Amino acid sequence: MPSKSSTRLAALTVAAVCSAASTVVLTSPAHAADVAVHDIQGTTRISPYAGQAVTGVTGIVTGVRTYGQSKGFWIQDPNPDANPATSEGVFVFTSSTPKGVAVGDAVTVSGTVSEYVPGGTSSGNQALTEIVRPTFTVVSSGNPVPAATVISARSVPDAYAPAGDPAASNSVNGLTLRPKKYALDLYESLEGMNVQVSDTRVVGATDPFTELWVTVKPRENANRRGGTVYGSYASQNTGRIQIQSLGATAEFPDANVGDTLTGATAGPLDYNQFGGYTLVANRIGTLKSAGLARETTEKQKKGELAVATYNVENLDPGDATFEEHAAAIVHNLKAPDIVSLEEIQDNDGAKNDGTVAADQTVTKLIDAIVAAGGPKYDWRSIDPVNNTDGGEPGGNIRQVFLFNPERVSFTDRAGGDATTAVGVTKDHGKAALTVSPGRIEPANAAWANSRKPLAGEFVFRGRTVFVIANHFNSKGGDQGLTSQYQPVARSSEVQRHQQATLVNAFVKDILATQKNADVVTLGDINDFEFSDTAKILESDGALWSAIKSLPKSERYSYVYQGNAQVLDQILVSPSIRKSCDFEYDSVHVNSEFHDQISDHDPQVLRFEP
Repeated sequence: MPSKSSTRLAALTVAAVCSAASTVVLTSPAHAADVAVHDIQGTTRISPYAGQAVTGVTGIVTGVRTYGQSKGFWIQDPNPDANPATSEGVFVFTSSTPKGVAVGDAVTVSGTVSEYVPGGTSSGNQALTEIVRPTFTVVSSGNPVPAATVISARSVPDAYAPAGDPAASNSVNGLTLRPKKYALDLYESLEGMNVQVSDTRVVGATDPFTELWVTVKPRENANRRGGTVYGSYASQNTGRIQIQSLGATAEFPDANVGDTLTGATAGPLDYNQFGGYTLVANRIGTLKSAGLARETTEKQKKGELAVATYNVENLDPGDATFEEHAAAIVHNLKAPDIVSLEEIQDNDGAKNDGTVAADQTVTKLIDAIVAAGGPKYDWRSIDPVNNTDGGEPGGNIRQVFLFNPERVSFTDRAGGDATTAVGVTKDHGKAALTVSPGRIEPANAAWANSRKPLAGEFVFRGRTVFVIANHFNSKGGDQGLTSQYQPVARSSEVQRHQQATLVNAFVKDILATQKNADVVTLGDINDFEFSDTAKILESDGALWSAIKSLPKSERYSYVYQGNAQVLDQILVSPSIRKSCDFEYDSVHVNSEFHDQISDHDPQVLRFEP
C-alpha cells in the first residue's frame, strides 16, 4: 500500500500542464474578480473557474492544516446561496505551513482555482477544488465559524453514485450534482465545508495512519460485531465516512469496530487519495468502547480434519509478532491440523540480496507455537525464484503448509521446485500428484509477479486430502469506490480470473481422475465470494466457497474503508460439500482491531474426510 505521505501529484486545470516537479504552470489565465466560494465550486465536480485567477473571495477560516504534503486552510462563506448543489467551502493550498491565519478569521483570498487529483489522473480519483498560490488578507478575527452541516442517516441518500457519462469514459465530473439522490453527490456538494456527524459507530478500526471509519447509518448491512458488510457491487454502503484529525496524533482515539464516537465529530470535509471524502476533525467525539473481543473457534473432534488459512502479513524473522501469531493459532484457531500460511517472507525479510529460503522464518513460528502450548508442526513449502512472486522486493513471500504430524501425514513426492509444474496421475486407482509439494503451472503468464499455488497431498485417518494454497493477485490498481468513473473499473480482476481458471482446471483434473476426491482450495483469494473470480473457481461444480455456508452478515475476513468484506476463502470439492459434515468459521482476531497483527482474519474448515 502506498505511503500516506506520498508526494502531492499534479493538479488538473483548464489551460494548464504539469511540470516534472508536479507544479501547475498556467498559460495566460483568465481572471475573475470578486467571486464567491459557491461560484468557484459550481454545480458539478469541476469548477467553472478552473485555471482562472480569482480575487476577492471571502470567507471564515474553519480549519488550518499544518502537517503533511497538503498544507493550507479551509474557508467557508457564511452567506450561502440557495442552491444545495454548490458547496460554500473551499481549501486554500499554501504549500508551506500557513502563517498569520487562524480559525475564526474573516479573510479575503486571491489566487488561482485548481482541480487537484489525489493520486494523479491514473488513479481515477475525483478532483478536489482548491485555490492555489494564494494571497490573503485577514479582515477580522474571532468570528463565529459557520454552523456545521449535519451528515446523518436521514440526509445521506441510499443510492451511491450516478452512472457516469458514456461520452466521457463514464466520468461523473461533468454531471450536475443531485445531492438528494446520490450519496457521492451529497458529499461533493459539501466539499470543503464545515460538517458534523454525531454518535457514530466505528466500522473501520484506527489504522497506523491515524484515521478510522464510521457510519452514519448504523443499520446499513450491519453485522453482530458492529461492522458494515460489503455484499454486492450494486449495493454500496453509503453511510461510511473516513475520519482524520487536525489535532495532535496522540489525541486521536484507538478505536475498534463497534465502538462509538459519542457526541459531535466536526470539521472540514476533504477528499483524499486513500478513502475519498474525509471529515478532517477539529473536534472528535468521545470514544465509547463496545468491548469487542477476539473470537475463538471450536476445537476439532477426533474424526474431524481442521484446515485453516491465515495471511500473516509479510512475516519475517525480524518481526515482533511471532508470539502473537502463535497464540492466535494455538488459542483462537485451536491448533488446526493443517494451516496454509500466506505472506511468509524469506530469512532476511525485505532485504533485497538474493535470499529466498524461509526456513528460519517458519522455524521461528513453529517454535513460538510450541512455546504457546501448541503442537510441534511440520512444514512444507517451495522457495520461489528471487523477486518473481510479487510482494515487497526482496521479501519473496510464499505459501507454507504447517501440519500436525500427530494428526495428519504429508505424502512427499520428489521433484517439486519453483519452476516444475505439478500434475495429476492415477495411483492404485486413485488420484495422486506427480510432485508433492508442487506448484500449479508456475511458468504460466497468469502468475507473473504473483504467488504460484502450492499443492500438497495429505493423509488423515487413511483418507487422502488434496490441499491447494493460494495467494492471488492483489486489488492494487483498481479504482476506488469514490472514483470519478462510475461504475468503477477493476483492472486487477483480469489476472485473478486467469489464475482462477488455472486452479479450477487443476481441480477438475483431480476430479476427473477420482470423482470423489477430497480437495480443499484455500488462501488469500483477494476477491469477494460473489465475484467473478469466485465464480470461475467454482465453475462446473468443481469447487464451492464454503464461506457461503455462513449468513451474509457473517461473511467477511477483512475490513477496508469501513467495508467488512471477504478476501480469504476456503473452497471445497463436491465430496466435502455434499457430506454436510463440515463447519466453517471466519475467526475475527485481526481485521476489526486497531492493534491487529495482520490485516486478515484466519478461516477454518472442519470436516470428516
